[in-house]
Formats: sequence, structure tokens, C-alpha cells
Amino acid sequence: MYDIADSGLAEAGSRRIEWAARAMPVLHSIRERFAVTRPLADVRIAACLHVTPETANLLVTLAAAGAKVAIAASNPLSTQDDVAAALVGSHDLAVYARSGIDRDGYHTHIHRVLDIEPDLVLDDGCDLVDILHTERVELLDRVRGGCEETTTGVIRLRRMMAENALRFPMVAVNDTLTKRMFDNRYGTGQSTLDGITRATNLLLAGKTVVVAGFGYCGRGVAERAKGFGAQVIVTEIDPVKALDATLQGYRVRPMAEAAAEGDVFVTVTGNRDVIRAEHLEVMKDGAVLANAGHFDVEIDVRALHDLAVAVNPGIRPHTDEYVLADGRRLLLLAEGRVVNLIAAEGHPAAVMDMAFAAQALSVAWLAGQELRPGVYDVPEEIDAEVAGLKLDSMGLAVDTSTPEQREYMNSWRQVW
Repeated sequence: MYDIADSGLAEAGSRRIEWAARAMPVLHSIRERFAVTRPLADVRIAACLHVTPETANLLVTLAAAGAKVAIAASNPLSTQDDVAAALVGSHDLAVYARSGIDRDGYHTHIHRVLDIEPDLVLDDGCDLVDILHTERVELLDRVRGGCEETTTGVIRLRRMMAENALRFPMVAVNDTLTKRMFDNRYGTGQSTLDGITRATNLLLAGKTVVVAGFGYCGRGVAERAKGFGAQVIVTEIDPVKALDATLQGYRVRPMAEAAAEGDVFVTVTGNRDVIRAEHLEVMKDGAVLANAGHFDVEIDVRALHDLAVAVNPGIRPHTDEYVLADGRRLLLLAEGRVVNLIAAEGHPAAVMDMAFAAQALSVAWLAGQELRPGVYDVPEEIDAEVAGLKLDSMGLAVDTSTPEQREYMNSWRQVW
């Protein structure tokens, strides 16, 4: 029923889950509703998510709705062992997560959650869905659908759909406005710089920070870095996003040029080999390399190993020093994995409140649907409900349209 590091950590984990819950009033209100309506009664849910206090509050909400939940960690280095222990000891959930487990163990844990023969799946990066389609195909006919909450995962799902490989419907929770605007932009922006400063104790003011990728996550990182007083360079492959960054006041350069200027590099593209050997070869002594994308492929760590004549691991927590032949030192954070969840604690709970509220409502909606295989947007009414509940929790309100305004907006005829 579980594989965790230390069940004795449950009490400490419970305190952290309760602390996060204080900043998650929207999810709490949904949990209270679900406890009465039970929209997920007897539904089996297999999840592959980061095991954090915020995720724990989502899982407890789904359990309150009547679901049987099993979770594996979506990143071994982001797993918080006390939270895993609390989910087992205090909430009786099936948890397969240990901090620092190797790739084989990670793979095995995903198989264990799939052993419950799920009706629905929750994924963070599409690994669980990938294994279902390649190694556990006997379960595909049972799965009614699922949710994906990352940009990287949605990209993979859309490729599966384009190749007619996706066998059940998946809801792109990542693509909701409340998720992109708040979780991706404000959450990733703040937590990424939190991870970098915790790992390095670096003063960002006056430094040159190179942000690779100017989607919602990259925009958030660039904004926060600028707020710290850094000079920000943006690299992009999309000309529209590059123009957007330029008009917001950032310098836009190819990575081949930015590599020689940057003091801190942050990759947040969802793609691979964004920083390669030819970039590493021209970087300054002491340059910091951090990845805020989901997978550890955005920085070519193998190339960094090949260039190094010596490696000094752990010179600070989550900071490894690579010494090159000419004496330059490059600092790799969190082994090239997602820095905000490994060197810091991930997004603030107040941000995850909205993301996981949308996730919970989407799961309940999906449980009542009969959909063809494909990638679906979250219904607009769910996005609006989450935003409205968040405003209510903050004591804020918005205007409502008058009858005349509604008539004006719904008519093509000129109304004077």
C-alpha cells in the first residue's frame, strides 16, 4: 500500500500540510462541498505529482469526494518525505514516494499506483500516461480520462493526439487562465528565484540573468529577476514572444551571444539542449546554471561533465561546481532538475490554491463525462468559478453587467 522513507515523520508532515491549508481557502471550500456531494464516490485515481504539502491538500480533497487515491512522485528530488509519511499515517492514502530514489525506483513507483487499475489519472509531465500507453496497455480500456498540469506534459499529450496514439481524454489543466497567469507566471517566477538564492546566496542586483523561454513561466522569472535589480536577457525561438519581450524592455539575444554575458542562466522552455557545449565553453567563471522546466534535459549536463576536469559536488546545498580545463568554474543547481522544487519549496501555497482548485473541479467534471480520446480545455465556467472563489476569499468583488450592457454585447446592431 505504500513505500515511503520514514513513517515517523508523519506528525511533522501533518503540521506542514495544515500550514499550507491556511493559504488555500479556495480548495478548502471545494473540499467541504465535495464531502457532502461525493462526486468521486468509488472512483479510483492514480496520480503522479510532486509530493508537497500543497499536493497533499489536493489529494485530501479528492479523498473527501469519495475517491480511492494512490500517488507516486513525479520527481524524486522534489519529494518531501514528511509529507509522504503524513499522507500514509494521517490520511490512509497509498503513497509511493521517497526523496532521492533512483530512476528504476521512480519507474517502479509509477507501476505501483497503476496497480489500483485507475478510472482516472492525474499527471505532472505525462510520465504516467506514457507508461500506461507503452507498458500497461492492459489498463487502457478501463481509464476514463485524466488531467495534466504542466506545459511539458500538455506538449507531449498533443503530440500523442496528433499521432492518434492517445487512447483516452485528457484535460489540459495547465492551459487554464488561472493556472497560466498565476501558477506559471507568479508561482514559477517567485519560487525559481527563491531556489537560486537559497542554493547560492547570490546577490541578483546588478547581475545579468539570462532567461531561456518567454512563455508564462519565463515571463514570471524575467519579471521577478528584474524586480531584484538584475539586467535580464531573454532568448527565444518564437519571434512573437521575442518581440513581446523586447517591447517589455528586455534585451533579446540568441543563446550563442547571451552565453558570454550571463551571470545566471535559467532555462524554462519545455525543450531539450537549450544550453549546450558551445554555450558552456564561453561562459564566465562562476556562471550559475538553473533549470525551471519540468525535465532535466534543458541543460546538457552530459556535455558539462565531458568539459569538466573536476567536479566538486555539494559545495553548497543543491550546488555542484564543475571546473573546466582553463580554470573556469560553472555552478549547476539541483543537478539540472527543476530548481524551484528541489532547492526551494515550490510555488507558494496561495498560488497552488487556484491551480489545485481547478484540478479538483476538473476531475469531478471529467468523472461525469463521456468523451472521446483527445486533449480538452478546462470548461470556462470552472476557470471563472476558481477566480471568483479566490476573490471572495480575499474580500474582493467585481462589477456585474447591467441588462443594457448584456444586450449591447449580444447584438450586432448599433445601439445608441
